[in-house]
Amino acid sequence: MSKKIFSGVQPTGNLHLGNYLGAIKNFVELNNDEDNKCIFCVVDLHAITVKQDKDELKNNIRETTATFIASGIDPSKSIIFNQSKVYAHAEGSWILSCMAPMGWLNRMTQFKEKAGKDKEKASVGLYIYPILMASDILLYDATHVPVGEDQKQHLELTRDIAQKFNKDFKCENFLKVPEPLIKKNFSRIMSLKDGLKKMSKSDQSDLSRINLTDTKDEIVNKIKKAKTDSYSIPNEEEKLKDRPEAENLLGIYSSISDQTLDKTLDQFGGKNFSELKNQLAEILSNKIYPISNEIKKLINDKQYLDKILSEGADKAEQIAGKKIKEMKKIIGF
Repeated sequence: MSKKIFSGVQPTGNLHLGNYLGAIKNFVELNNDEDNKCIFCVVDLHAITVKQDKDELKNNIRETTATFIASGIDPSKSIIFNQSKVYAHAEGSWILSCMAPMGWLNRMTQFKEKAGKDKEKASVGLYIYPILMASDILLYDATHVPVGEDQKQHLELTRDIAQKFNKDFKCENFLKVPEPLIKKNFSRIMSLKDGLKKMSKSDQSDLSRINLTDTKDEIVNKIKKAKTDSYSIPNEEEKLKDRPEAENLLGIYSSISDQTLDKTLDQFGGKNFSELKNQLAEILSNKIYPISNEIKKLINDKQYLDKILSEGADKAEQIAGKKIKEMKKIIGF
């Protein structure tokens, strides 16, 4: 069955293994399926919910685009564009924000996590970010959205907003209610130095993450120095309880190898971590280093990247622009 897929990545720079295994690797698989129509967005409007340096933001938009292409997303098969070039996203977000009750937004746990204790100082944009995400998806009549654990709640909100709009304006099925695409055999990727913390570019230690621009030597060195414990690798998943670093490395191996955790435990159960680390370093360097090389080449060709984004924005505008006009007519504008 044909799927219309929409997904986006924030241009925050320094994309890492967590971004690749959690999102981009899946995008490539979806892009390669000829039954799918894919739209991949560099969500730069989302990025400014926190303060950005303007030059860094421009570079990060290009780097994210380069990462899409270097990882295997073909811009001739899929639409790749940056959100701020298509005005319908912001316009749709305002219209939908007038439909969404405050109570729905107050339930969003990610705002509480990102704003921290001093939420009075957080931007209004960070608070209403899920409505912009709903606009992103609904403007393209997406049937499916790839989501990780941290975005599932936002997709539920998108579904609720679509259903409320359709009901309020008596326009059944005008805004399509999207389904989540949950990646199988994927483990949430945690820091290589602390298995209880998510892998993040904001971590002070570069050894905590595999950057998608790392060299082979850097990848091997980081895996070699990754934190483990003093026990051997178990045979059963249940025995990984309270062993977050062990679970993380085994999860990374499973995700990059496209196999279940059970299969990985069969492979390494009873062995020392040195064996797992050697094989993981090899498979990661073989997979990530060619991407790293290609990203560096593409980043130097700004003209090519800008052309991809411009052409993608033109295609996206044709779809989203038409939808926003229909939406405005329904409302009475």
